[in-house]
Amino acid sequence: MPEIWLFLIAAMTLTLAPGPDNIYVLTRGIAQGRKAGLVSALGFSSGLIFHTMLAVLGFAALIKASPLAYSLLRYAGAGYLIYIGVRTLRSHSAIQLNSGAAAAPMKLSRIYWQSVIANILNPKVTLFFIAFLPQFVNAGAGHIPAQMLLLAAIFILQALAIFSVVALFSGMVGAFFQRKKSAAAIMNRLAGGAFIGLGIRIALPQ
Repeated sequence: MPEIWLFLIAAMTLTLAPGPDNIYVLTRGIAQGRKAGLVSALGFSSGLIFHTMLAVLGFAALIKASPLAYSLLRYAGAGYLIYIGVRTLRSHSAIQLNSGAAAAPMKLSRIYWQSVIANILNPKVTLFFIAFLPQFVNAGAGHIPAQMLLLAAIFILQALAIFSVVALFSGMVGAFFQRKKSAAAIMNRLAGGAFIGLGIRIALPQ
Protein backbone atom coordinates (compact mmCIF):
# COMPACT_ATOMS: atom_id res chain seq x y z
CA MET A 1 0.00 0.00 0.00
CA PRO A 2 1.18 3.57 -0.65
CA GLU A 3 2.02 5.96 2.20
CA ILE A 4 -1.49 7.41 2.33
CA TRP A 5 -1.24 9.70 5.37
CA LEU A 6 2.02 11.28 4.25
CA PHE A 7 0.54 11.72 0.79
CA LEU A 8 -2.62 13.33 2.21
CA ILE A 9 -0.63 15.88 4.22
CA ALA A 10 1.49 16.76 1.19
CA ALA A 11 -1.58 16.99 -1.07
CA MET A 12 -3.45 19.29 1.32
CA THR A 13 -0.41 21.54 1.67
CA LEU A 14 -0.09 21.85 -2.10
CA THR A 15 -3.83 22.43 -2.61
CA LEU A 16 -3.89 25.23 -0.05
CA ALA A 17 -1.09 27.07 -1.89
CA PRO A 18 -2.45 29.93 -4.05
CA GLY A 19 -3.02 28.79 -7.62
CA PRO A 20 -5.35 29.19 -10.62
CA ASP A 21 -7.93 26.70 -9.34
CA ASN A 22 -8.62 28.00 -5.84
CA ILE A 23 -8.37 31.64 -6.99
CA TYR A 24 -10.95 30.93 -9.70
CA VAL A 25 -13.26 29.30 -7.13
CA LEU A 26 -12.82 32.29 -4.81
CA THR A 27 -13.51 34.93 -7.45
CA ARG A 28 -16.43 32.99 -8.94
CA GLY A 29 -18.00 32.57 -5.51
CA ILE A 30 -17.59 36.28 -4.78
CA ALA A 31 -19.08 37.25 -8.13
CA GLN A 32 -22.12 34.95 -8.02
CA GLY A 33 -22.47 33.37 -4.58
CA ARG A 34 -21.82 30.12 -2.73
CA LYS A 35 -23.61 27.81 -5.13
CA ALA A 36 -21.58 29.05 -8.11
CA GLY A 37 -18.38 28.70 -6.08
CA LEU A 38 -19.26 25.14 -5.08
CA VAL A 39 -20.08 24.23 -8.69
CA SER A 40 -16.75 25.61 -9.88
CA ALA A 41 -15.04 23.63 -7.08
CA LEU A 42 -16.75 20.50 -8.36
CA GLY A 43 -15.71 21.34 -11.91
CA PHE A 44 -12.04 21.73 -11.05
CA SER A 45 -12.10 18.52 -9.03
CA SER A 46 -13.74 16.71 -11.94
CA GLY A 47 -11.04 18.00 -14.28
CA LEU A 48 -8.44 16.24 -12.13
CA ILE A 49 -9.86 12.91 -13.35
CA PHE A 50 -8.51 13.75 -16.82
CA HIS A 51 -5.00 14.35 -15.47
CA THR A 52 -5.25 11.16 -13.43
CA MET A 53 -5.94 9.08 -16.51
CA LEU A 54 -3.08 10.72 -18.39
CA ALA A 55 -0.69 9.99 -15.53
CA VAL A 56 -1.82 6.40 -15.04
CA LEU A 57 -1.86 5.54 -18.73
CA GLY A 58 1.52 7.14 -19.33
CA PHE A 59 0.50 9.89 -21.74
CA ALA A 60 1.77 12.52 -19.32
CA ALA A 61 5.29 11.25 -19.94
CA LEU A 62 4.81 12.01 -23.63
CA ILE A 63 3.72 15.58 -22.86
CA LYS A 64 6.70 16.00 -20.56
CA ALA A 65 9.08 14.75 -23.25
CA SER A 66 7.63 17.01 -25.97
CA PRO A 67 8.23 20.74 -25.47
CA LEU A 68 5.90 21.51 -28.38
CA ALA A 69 2.98 19.54 -26.89
CA TYR A 70 3.54 21.15 -23.51
CA SER A 71 3.68 24.65 -25.01
CA LEU A 72 0.53 24.16 -27.08
CA LEU A 73 -1.42 22.88 -24.08
CA ARG A 74 -0.10 25.65 -21.84
CA TYR A 75 -1.01 28.41 -24.29
CA ALA A 76 -4.45 26.89 -24.87
CA GLY A 77 -5.15 26.95 -21.13
CA ALA A 78 -3.78 30.48 -20.80
CA GLY A 79 -5.90 31.66 -23.72
CA TYR A 80 -9.03 30.15 -22.21
CA LEU A 81 -8.51 31.92 -18.87
CA ILE A 82 -7.84 35.22 -20.64
CA TYR A 83 -11.02 34.70 -22.68
CA ILE A 84 -13.04 34.23 -19.48
CA GLY A 85 -11.42 37.34 -18.01
CA VAL A 86 -12.27 39.50 -21.03
CA ARG A 87 -15.89 38.29 -20.99
CA THR A 88 -16.10 39.14 -17.28
CA LEU A 89 -14.66 42.62 -17.83
CA ARG A 90 -17.18 43.26 -20.59
CA SER A 91 -20.08 42.10 -18.44
CA HIS A 92 -22.23 44.91 -17.05
CA SER A 93 -24.43 42.73 -14.83
CA ALA A 94 -24.36 43.19 -11.10
CA ILE A 95 -23.27 40.51 -8.70
CA GLN A 96 -26.24 38.18 -8.23
CA LEU A 97 -26.48 35.87 -5.24
CA ASN A 98 -30.04 34.91 -6.06
CA SER A 99 -31.80 34.54 -9.39
CA GLY A 100 -33.33 37.98 -9.69
CA ALA A 101 -35.67 39.29 -12.35
CA ALA A 102 -33.20 41.72 -13.91
CA ALA A 103 -29.85 40.23 -14.92
CA ALA A 104 -29.77 36.44 -14.81
CA PRO A 105 -26.52 34.97 -13.43
CA MET A 106 -24.41 32.56 -15.44
CA LYS A 107 -25.88 29.07 -15.60
CA LEU A 108 -24.37 26.62 -13.14
CA SER A 109 -23.82 24.08 -15.91
CA ARG A 110 -21.73 26.64 -17.80
CA ILE A 111 -19.70 27.44 -14.69
CA TYR A 112 -19.08 23.73 -14.17
CA TRP A 113 -17.81 23.11 -17.71
CA GLN A 114 -15.73 26.29 -17.69
CA SER A 115 -13.98 24.99 -14.57
CA VAL A 116 -13.50 21.50 -16.03
CA ILE A 117 -12.00 22.86 -19.27
CA ALA A 118 -9.79 25.40 -17.47
CA ASN A 119 -8.37 22.58 -15.32
CA ILE A 120 -7.90 20.17 -18.24
CA LEU A 121 -6.07 22.80 -20.30
CA ASN A 122 -3.50 23.43 -17.56
CA PRO A 123 -0.54 21.16 -18.43
CA LYS A 124 1.19 22.00 -15.17
CA VAL A 125 -1.41 19.87 -13.38
CA THR A 126 -0.57 16.91 -15.65
CA LEU A 127 3.13 17.33 -15.02
CA PHE A 128 2.45 17.61 -11.30
CA PHE A 129 0.54 14.33 -11.26
CA ILE A 130 3.20 12.42 -13.21
CA ALA A 131 5.92 13.77 -10.89
CA PHE A 132 4.05 13.69 -7.58
CA LEU A 133 2.01 10.48 -7.49
CA PRO A 134 4.87 7.97 -8.11
CA GLN A 135 6.79 9.31 -5.10
CA PHE A 136 4.20 7.72 -2.77
CA VAL A 137 3.77 4.41 -4.62
CA ASN A 138 5.11 1.25 -2.97
CA ALA A 139 6.78 -0.47 -5.91
CA GLY A 140 7.36 -3.65 -3.91
CA ALA A 141 3.62 -4.11 -3.35
CA GLY A 142 2.87 -4.28 -7.07
CA HIS A 143 -0.33 -3.09 -8.75
CA ILE A 144 1.25 0.27 -9.58
CA PRO A 145 -1.69 1.59 -11.65
CA ALA A 146 -4.14 0.69 -8.86
CA GLN A 147 -2.00 2.48 -6.28
CA MET A 148 -1.81 5.59 -8.47
CA LEU A 149 -5.58 5.53 -8.95
CA LEU A 150 -6.05 5.34 -5.17
CA LEU A 151 -3.68 8.24 -4.57
CA ALA A 152 -5.37 10.28 -7.29
CA ALA A 153 -8.80 9.61 -5.77
CA ILE A 154 -7.54 10.83 -2.39
CA PHE A 155 -6.06 13.93 -3.99
CA ILE A 156 -9.29 14.73 -5.84
CA LEU A 157 -11.45 14.28 -2.72
CA GLN A 158 -9.26 16.50 -0.54
CA ALA A 159 -9.10 19.12 -3.31
CA LEU A 160 -12.90 19.10 -3.54
CA ALA A 161 -13.17 19.54 0.24
CA ILE A 162 -10.71 22.45 0.33
CA PHE A 163 -12.18 24.14 -2.74
CA SER A 164 -15.65 23.82 -1.19
CA VAL A 165 -14.47 25.60 1.96
CA VAL A 166 -13.03 28.34 -0.24
CA ALA A 167 -16.36 28.56 -2.08
CA LEU A 168 -18.34 28.87 1.15
CA PHE A 169 -16.04 31.62 2.36
CA SER A 170 -16.30 33.46 -0.96
CA GLY A 171 -20.08 33.27 -0.74
CA MET A 172 -20.03 35.21 2.52
CA VAL A 173 -17.75 37.79 0.96
CA GLY A 174 -20.06 37.95 -2.04
CA ALA A 175 -23.07 38.51 0.21
CA PHE A 176 -21.29 41.49 1.74
CA PHE A 177 -20.58 43.03 -1.66
CA GLN A 178 -24.15 42.32 -2.76
CA ARG A 179 -25.35 44.78 -0.11
CA LYS A 180 -23.01 47.41 -1.56
CA LYS A 181 -24.52 48.51 -4.85
CA SER A 182 -21.35 50.27 -6.00
CA ALA A 183 -19.24 47.13 -5.49
CA ALA A 184 -20.72 45.15 -8.40
CA ALA A 185 -18.71 46.87 -11.14
CA ILE A 186 -15.57 46.76 -9.01
CA MET A 187 -15.95 43.02 -8.46
CA ASN A 188 -16.43 42.44 -12.18
CA ARG A 189 -13.20 44.29 -12.87
CA LEU A 190 -11.33 42.45 -10.11
CA ALA A 191 -12.60 39.04 -11.23
CA GLY A 192 -11.84 39.74 -14.91
CA GLY A 193 -8.39 41.05 -14.04
CA ALA A 194 -7.71 37.98 -11.88
CA PHE A 195 -8.64 35.58 -14.70
CA ILE A 196 -6.50 37.47 -17.22
CA GLY A 197 -3.59 37.59 -14.76
CA LEU A 198 -3.80 33.85 -14.15
CA GLY A 199 -3.84 33.20 -17.90
CA ILE A 200 -0.71 35.31 -18.36
CA ARG A 201 0.93 33.55 -15.43
CA ILE A 202 0.35 30.12 -16.98
CA ALA A 203 1.63 31.30 -20.37
CA LEU A 204 4.89 32.65 -18.93
CA PRO A 205 7.90 30.35 -18.37
CA GLN A 206 8.49 28.94 -14.89
